[in-house]
Formats: sequence, C-alpha cells, structure tokens
Amino acid sequence: MKDLKLINLKSHDCHTLMQQLLPVAIRGVLPKEVRNTIIRLCYFFNSICSKIIDPSKLQQLQDEVVVTLCLLEKYFPPAFFDVMVHLTVHLPREIKFCGPVWLRWMYSMERYMKILKGYVRNWHRPEGCIIECYIAEEAVEFCSEYLANTRTIGVPKGIEERIESRSGFKVIPIDYKTLCEAHYYVLQNTTVVDPYMSKNEKWLQAEHKRSFSSWFKRKIEMELAHPENTISQQIRWLAHEPKREVLSYSGYGIGGYYYNTRDHDSKSTTQNSGVMVEAESLHMSTAKDKNPIYANMLYYGVIEDIWELNYTQFKIPVFRCKWVDNKGGVKVDENGFTLVDLNKEGDPNDQFIFASQAK
Repeated sequence: MKDLKLINLKSHDCHTLMQQLLPVAIRGVLPKEVRNTIIRLCYFFNSICSKIIDPSKLQQLQDEVVVTLCLLEKYFPPAFFDVMVHLTVHLPREIKFCGPVWLRWMYSMERYMKILKGYVRNWHRPEGCIIECYIAEEAVEFCSEYLANTRTIGVPKGIEERIESRSGFKVIPIDYKTLCEAHYYVLQNTTVVDPYMSKNEKWLQAEHKRSFSSWFKRKIEMELAHPENTISQQIRWLAHEPKREVLSYSGYGIGGYYYNTRDHDSKSTTQNSGVMVEAESLHMSTAKDKNPIYANMLYYGVIEDIWELNYTQFKIPVFRCKWVDNKGGVKVDENGFTLVDLNKEGDPNDQFIFASQAK
C-alpha cells in the first residue's frame, strides 16, 4: 500500500474490484466524462456476470458496450486498446449463444486446483500425493454420511450457520412508552393479528397506536371467555404486552447477514449498522387529499438498539432505528448511487422493524 499498488490479485479479485468497488472509488477522483465512461464499463460487466440475464435486454447491452468503447477511444490513448478491450463487444453475442457467463467461467476450477495443490506433501511425486489424499478424503466423507451430527470434510460451514449469532448480550429495562411502541409494531406486522386490524382500520387511523394494544388485549380476553373459542397460543401471548426487561445486543446475525448497533460500529473499522427496509406507507398528494393510496417505499436508517422482546413463550427480535427523511435525506445521483444523509432524521415515532425485515 505504500506504493499505492495492488498485487497478487487473481482474475476473480479483479472482477470484484471492477464490478463492485471501482465505481464507488472513483466517484470524486476523475473528471466527470472519464468517470462516467469507466462506470459504464463496470456496470456492463456487472450485468453480464449476474446469475439472471433477460435475453430481451442483450441487444441493449450490445448497443451500450459499443457506445462505451467509443467513449473510451475519446478519453484514453491508443496504447490502451488491444484485442482484449475489443473482445468486450462480442460478449453479449456470446451470452446469447452459450448462456450466462457464470456457468462457463473457470473460477470454481481454479479454486479446486488450489485444494488439490494443498494435498501435495512430496514435491517429487505430486500426482501420487493428490491421488492418495483424494481417495482418503472420499472414503472419510462416505463413512461420515452414516454418522449422525457430523460434518463432511472439506465442506465449509454455511454462512447462515456462521452468522446466526449474537454478541454483547445484556438485560435492560425500557420505558413503558417505548415498549408499547415496539409491541404495537409487532401486532401491526404479525399475520395472525391481521383480521383484528382490518375490522378496525378506520378506528385505527383515528386512534393510531395510542390504544390499539389495550383494545386488542380486551378483545382476546372476551373471546377467550367463550368455551368454544379458536384463539391460538400465539395470539394469546401477543395479546399480553412483552416483559419490561428486554434482551439487548450489540450485534445480531439473521438471514445470512450480521448487524451491529451504531455504538458498536463507532469502535470498529467496519460498518454494519446501516439498514434498508421496504415498507408500505400512506401517500397523499396534498394535506387535503381525501383519497390517499398505499404504496411500497424504501426507507434507510441506522440501528440504534437491537432488542429481543420477551413474550414468555417466544421472543421476537426487533431493531430500533433512526430513519432518514426520504424527502430531503435520500437522493439518487447520475450514476445510480443512492446517497443517504444520516443527519436528516425522519419520523421519530416510527422506529422499529423486525430483524428479519432488515436489508
């Protein structure tokens, strides 16, 4: 890094840098025309290397790469162009005939070659070492299939298993108002409670979250008074508020991703406290609009706390987040990057999401 050079990179490393990191790295470095041309090339490779490709868009990719190469000729010297740069114009046509690129590239074979090279113990007889180690591993894996609670050799632990973990555990009491807000969010986004929500939609719009929890509790108690009720155990426990003491974490893994709180990230070099959620919200054209509509919208924020609400029989993990105002804090620039200003706070009364909803 002292010489500002990246060395010992494999071809897959270069692809990752070009498709994911380079467009971000050069946003404020190069002149606008040069920057946009390089980003167009990065987006092209990102599109053709994706696992899902729409055949109807291949011609559009073909036209875009032709324009991109023409722009490269405008801003780069002739020495930059060789046969490899020219071959990019044929890649969309190749996909049309042969299918997605990821089914044909050699990265998986190259990785497996590294595994085989690791079998070598005697450099004078590398082929024999590879054969003996391969047979031994196959035999052990075959035997392990008949043993319970064992893991096959050579197969790494899945990311879901590695990441379904928690850190920074402690029990903290929270104020009753915040508890009611979190409890209301759980009720509002739980499928089994939907029938009670739909029956009182107009009333809920007027009362909002102020008294629905208490109404829901009384409603369930009235239905439980009938001996032939069909109330499930989940609804019975949801009708009661969670315990005042919640389990608080500084880090939480769910769905293959690991999240940290803002305080934890302030002490770390990596940042995992940012979240995005797609939620349905009420949209009105003006303050006097009498026909509002519901539509999905993306919200961006930062995790302030990670809690597990204790409903005695089960626990529900929630994130308490500080959301960004979508009107002035979120915008998309000319290169397609979403810019979020964390200093412009949105509605402070709608803080919670399920951990499983975070992206």
